[in-house]
Amino acid sequence: MSMTDPVVIRARDLTKTYRMGEVEVHALRAVDLDLTQGELVVLLGASGSGKSTLLNIVGGLDRPTSGRVWYHDQELTGLEEGDLTNYRRRHVGFVFQSYNLIPSLTARENVALVTDIARDPRDAGDALALVGLQDRLDHFPAQLSGGEQQRVAIARAVAKRPDLLLCDEPTGALDVETGKKVLSVLDEVNRETDTTTAVITHNAAIGRMADRVIHMSSGEISGVETNERRASVDDVAW
Repeated sequence: MSMTDPVVIRARDLTKTYRMGEVEVHALRAVDLDLTQGELVVLLGASGSGKSTLLNIVGGLDRPTSGRVWYHDQELTGLEEGDLTNYRRRHVGFVFQSYNLIPSLTARENVALVTDIARDPRDAGDALALVGLQDRLDHFPAQLSGGEQQRVAIARAVAKRPDLLLCDEPTGALDVETGKKVLSVLDEVNRETDTTTAVITHNAAIGRMADRVIHMSSGEISGVETNERRASVDDVAW
């Protein structure tokens, strides 16, 4: 990553408020964010700090109450629902804490669900090889460990060659060792495919793996750190 890398996402003055009964909840308060081509960003913060809301708006899953978001030169905030769906389908890969795999489909078939609707997809087997599961193509989710299931979910997300890979607590359901394996897969995919990657976590140690760490608190960005060198997963003390 360098200062000359193109900006993939530009968000300005994003605010998101919800009504919960009589109470107005401020999930985001005037947030500005740039994500550049190929960088790995970690969003750190406690539960309720606005991390998921920010990522959901950037990924086109949610709309801000006010403020604007651009993907390259296209403003997302003004798009109709159908165009927003196309943006998600073509340009964004999502990885969540729950794997969201279909139990009756093999690993290869779960990944192929995405490749069937993508414009220029990777072969499902190639995507699974990228996450180290070339020997598990015909296994069903019940035959895979939690870490392997999460790697299938990552393969599914990257199979459509997204420009943005958005990961919300991808290691939240995993033990430390398995979590490290999953993070090292995300690190490798980011380096090998130059996909702009954002990872939400509440584990501060993971920040050492990133190009930048964005700290969030009470719906605001409270600080940004830039790492001169990304630590490897093995060097991160948990």
